[in-house]
Amino acid sequence: MDRKIEKKTWTPKFIAIIAGGTLLVGFVLYQLIFADSRSSMNVNKDRITIATVIEGEYTDYIPVSGTIEPGEVFFLDAIERGNIQQIVRESGALVDVGDTILILTNSNLQLDVMQRETDLYFQINNLRQTRLLLDQNDLSQQGQLAEIDYQINLLKPQYERFKELHSKKLISDRELEEVKEQYEYNVKRKRLTYESYRNDSVARSIQKRQLRDSESRMMQSLNGVGHILDNLVVRAPIKGQLTTQQIEVGQSINAGERYGQIDILDKFKVKVQIDELYLPRISTGLKGTFTFSGTSYEIEIDKIYPNVTGGRFEVDMVFTGEAPTGIRRGQTVRIGLELGESKQAILLPTGGFYKDTGGNWVFVVDEATGRAEKRNIRLNRKNPEHYEVIEGLKPGDRVIVSGYENFGKNEVLNLK
Repeated sequence: MDRKIEKKTWTPKFIAIIAGGTLLVGFVLYQLIFADSRSSMNVNKDRITIATVIEGEYTDYIPVSGTIEPGEVFFLDAIERGNIQQIVRESGALVDVGDTILILTNSNLQLDVMQRETDLYFQINNLRQTRLLLDQNDLSQQGQLAEIDYQINLLKPQYERFKELHSKKLISDRELEEVKEQYEYNVKRKRLTYESYRNDSVARSIQKRQLRDSESRMMQSLNGVGHILDNLVVRAPIKGQLTTQQIEVGQSINAGERYGQIDILDKFKVKVQIDELYLPRISTGLKGTFTFSGTSYEIEIDKIYPNVTGGRFEVDMVFTGEAPTGIRRGQTVRIGLELGESKQAILLPTGGFYKDTGGNWVFVVDEATGRAEKRNIRLNRKNPEHYEVIEGLKPGDRVIVSGYENFGKNEVLNLK
């Protein structure tokens, strides 16, 4: 007799299907809810640079190059034109005040000086002759006054006697009148002569003073003309090191031509060129440092030249202490020029990542998982060594600072 076989609902196959379906749904849900869906790529750890974020003193500075120059320079410009007759001291020599450097010769100048001296001597002699004539005129007028006084002294007693005799009727009226007329004539003549002498004396005094002033100026001119030829002998005006251009005996030097300079050796400055971008932030007193022969030296901005040439401007920096021993004009030094005061900050070392991210994000390494994940950050100022971190990083974080150009748009890097 046939027996009906009942069909089982939970067969092993069905259970396997249900279990598989449940696992599939769970996997999908996990992927949708819990799994990391960010794009990733594998990166060779040896081909990237990883740096550690630190907390330390942030110094806002820029690297610049400077050229050592003398602190004080006296330029040598030719006063008179001439040909070099003798080179007494060569370029590079140490000179003292008054030391002869060059001897020039100029025949035309020598003839001109002789002619000018002759003309001045002639004019001086004319002035002296004029002054002599004035003195003679003065003596002549004094002689006239003396003669008149002599006549008056003779006529006055005679006139007094004649008046007395006339009162006694011992002489005639005519005789008294003749003596009286002569006496009064000389008295009047004396008054007029003295008035003329007084006026002439004032004029003579003014004229003689003018003559003395003119003679004094001419003597000064004569003295100056005599020193013109001294300019053909070039002497050191200060003590220092002589630097001259390429000059040879017989070479012609024009008046006003610069042929050298004297550097004062106990003072130096540093001529620094800075990008015009920093012009608004540069002021006198800003300090910088550089290393010479293993020793660090501090300098500060003393003078700013605002003219911009080729996108750069210049400043003069002077030593705040002693200048380095053995430093020479023309040497180049690398300077760290501070643009502001130092302060404590979170610091991220500089690297090629900035040009790819603009400083808006970085890859932060998780040593435990061996991965680097993208993280948004905020940076502030930058110096050649560090960025100042405002937000997104803390001391101890490990950041990939090399370039990101090969990472594409991936957000996770698997470090191998």
